[in-house]
Amino acid sequence: MGDIEKPPAYAARGAARGSVVVRIASCIADVPAADWDACALAGRPYNPFISHDFLKALEESGSATQDTGWLPQHLLLEDSSGALIGCMPCYLKSHSQGEYVFDHGWADAYMRAGGRYYPKLQASIPFTPVTGRRLLVPAGVDEHEREAILLQAAIQVADRLGVSSLHVTFLTREEWQLAGDTGFLQRTDQQFHWLNDGYGSFEDFLAALAARKRKAIRKERREALGEGIAIEWVTGRDLTEAHWDAFFAFYMETGSRKWGSPYLTRRCFSLLGETMADRILLVLAKRSGRYVAGALNFIGQHALYGRYWGAIEEHPCLHFEVCYYQAIEFAIAHKLARVEAGAQGAHKLARGYLPSETYSAHYIADPGLRRAVADYLKRERRAVAREIALLAEEAPYRRS
Repeated sequence: MGDIEKPPAYAARGAARGSVVVRIASCIADVPAADWDACALAGRPYNPFISHDFLKALEESGSATQDTGWLPQHLLLEDSSGALIGCMPCYLKSHSQGEYVFDHGWADAYMRAGGRYYPKLQASIPFTPVTGRRLLVPAGVDEHEREAILLQAAIQVADRLGVSSLHVTFLTREEWQLAGDTGFLQRTDQQFHWLNDGYGSFEDFLAALAARKRKAIRKERREALGEGIAIEWVTGRDLTEAHWDAFFAFYMETGSRKWGSPYLTRRCFSLLGETMADRILLVLAKRSGRYVAGALNFIGQHALYGRYWGAIEEHPCLHFEVCYYQAIEFAIAHKLARVEAGAQGAHKLARGYLPSETYSAHYIADPGLRRAVADYLKRERRAVAREIALLAEEAPYRRS
């Protein structure tokens, strides 16, 4: 997995474009945190995953590095004085794991035809299927021009590195439209999000559901909290290494079953706890004095983001309680607008989570592969739109 060579020197030096220069940082630690966050977060709704702290934890813990097939190649846009005025989290990748936008079929087809699909350039947040800005520029003057420059610069870097493709995943709809105008191929998919309709309590949310769905959720919650199970919310200064030890055991147990090799190291959780504790919510289930299951969430300005779940004991409906219902309870209590429960999972629909479109954009260097992918994506977008419409019809809410 770690067979990526470092890019040639010209890529590291960057290239001038008018009065700005684009260069590459080979690790996020080379970029001052205040400068990165001024582009990523200042004047914008807070998204924890594009913060310097989150990306640094991934890299410094050994989770997203050259050895794991994620060689950092962050694009930095600087003005004539050397000040950072835009950035883009990018990685040179030797595989397609940990992305949640699946291009394995494209890679297989291209390699069968004699092409070399890897390495490729990936503009994303590793292991994180959460929509957020990827063209990180300060709000205000020239922001759209700077976003366009970042997209064009990323294409130039991909071409100079000689990679097969550039993929910008889980970007915002506005960025997706700009990428389409720039010549990227456009792709859609879906997730399930819970939307807070001004509920004052979980019972208010239940009252919005059809009677049969309401009854089913109440039954699941009773079953989940049977056998003496208690739920704890742990966040901020209350988070300890003992909590992370317990959660890491859950993460490894579930991750090794689902993926074969979990993506995050134990040190990553400690680093996240050191720098982002106030933005983390651990929902833990305890039975007979020990933790037996848990879910890791990140707290944004308007959303709660569910990321990982694990358990060392099997209990009926405990997954639904810890991951979905407790997240709804927390969002209501803290007046968050939505809960994003991660990738995939149509089973979330019955728990009040509704289908929501997600976006990715793709630059394919080879004209033949590009034509084939463009044709596929045209049909896939129509299929995704139909599926979202059909799923929305099955929503558990009472019809007005």
